[in-house]
Amino acid sequence: MSTANVKRVKTTDIELKERVVAINRVAKVTKGGRTFSFSALVVVGDSNGVIGYGLGKANEVTDAINKGIDDAKKNLVKVPVLKGTVPHDQMGKYGGGRVYLKPAAHGTGVIAGGAMRAVLESAGVTDVLAKSKGSSNPHNVVKATFDALLNMRDAYTIAQQRGISLKKVFNGE
Repeated sequence: MSTANVKRVKTTDIELKERVVAINRVAKVTKGGRTFSFSALVVVGDSNGVIGYGLGKANEVTDAINKGIDDAKKNLVKVPVLKGTVPHDQMGKYGGGRVYLKPAAHGTGVIAGGAMRAVLESAGVTDVLAKSKGSSNPHNVVKATFDALLNMRDAYTIAQQRGISLKKVFNGE
């Protein structure tokens, strides 16, 4: 995750919705038979630009999901969402996962695969064109999507960094 313009968010008084992206079962063979363990990849968001992801591991599925939700709530970040879409085209990568996000007109919907769809809908993006290239591993796709979203900047952020007001930009001053 890029830390250049990451805005951490506190979990106080935010209504978060959880989405389970992937559940993985692992078997350990012992003298008494097989022992199963589960891991759950969870994405949480408020549908208003605040999102987070987490990984939980436990011997029961429900415990793994609850641990994943707790981990996701500790890692909340704010991403730019303008009029239900992303501000501009952006590539994101993590490991073997590569994603491409492109703004779309109102009414297009979320055109994205499973893991990317969960992240984008949790962030409150309603119209976007997205493509996942490379690895289809849900962990890498989620982290690549976060990378793309965290590297996006809206006009307000850029104007603030440059020390100018948007009125000057739009009025041609």
